[in-house]
Amino acid sequence: MVKKVVTIKNKTGLHARPASEFVKKASTYCSDIILRHKGKEINAKSIISVLTAGISMGTVVEICAEGPDEKESVEGLSELIQSNFGE
Repeated sequence: MVKKVVTIKNKTGLHARPASEFVKKASTYCSDIILRHKGKEINAKSIISVLTAGISMGTVVEICAEGPDEKESVEGLSELIQSNFGE
């Protein structure tokens, strides 16, 4: 399992368009991917789970992946978050 802690920096957090982009990218990987936030595990490939998690600007989350492309998935999703989803 590969893990990485990141801070959500974009203005809207993981809501609407950023959540959609995040889930779309997560779904391109074979590994199981979860976000850990406030003691909860959120399925990173589920738009409903990501939207209802209430992840706003300034929130610290941990991206965890397990599977054949775990390292690539954690790095790719971290880069997407660090790019502020192009905002």
